[in-house]
Amino acid sequence: MSLEKILSIAGKPGLYQLKTQTRGGFLAESLVDGKKISVSTRHNVSLLSEIAIYTLTEEVPLREVFSKIAEKEEGGEAISHKSAADQLEEYFLKILPDYDEDRVYPSDIKKVVQWYNLLHKSGITDFSEAEETEESKEETAKIKELKKNPTSKAALPKGDMSKASSSKKGGSSKNTSARKT
Repeated sequence: MSLEKILSIAGKPGLYQLKTQTRGGFLAESLVDGKKISVSTRHNVSLLSEIAIYTLTEEVPLREVFSKIAEKEEGGEAISHKSAADQLEEYFLKILPDYDEDRVYPSDIKKVVQWYNLLHKSGITDFSEAEETEESKEETAKIKELKKNPTSKAALPKGDMSKASSSKKGGSSKNTSARKT
């Protein structure tokens, strides 16, 4: 499995795997406990494939950082994310020696290490760039569209457009016809 279907949801611990799209968002499954949750368009969601780490010269995609951690650890787990901030920074310097210390905070390093370990425990260890199929391109585009425009009809399955416009709950039915005076 590639990082294109792995999500980080603000306010929710851990990582989630994208399962399917729903009318108002999508269904995701926790990598920690396997529970499925419904994620609405109001949640702040990040695809791991779109996250990068600042260095002094460029932005390094997260998949490359994960690959470097896997290489250093010879495919094993990384240092615990609960380690002291100094230890985490020292560890990260070994992984990415030119990371921008002004823009990459200890909390960011902690999150990257925690995510790597979660992925490793879940059996996701291939961090190479996946070849995008038409289907995965469409799913990624739909998620991006939902993040930009929560009222977008990109999330609606085909044939459900009539339900979307008639399913307003609690709305008032104002007569917009012109009045004769």
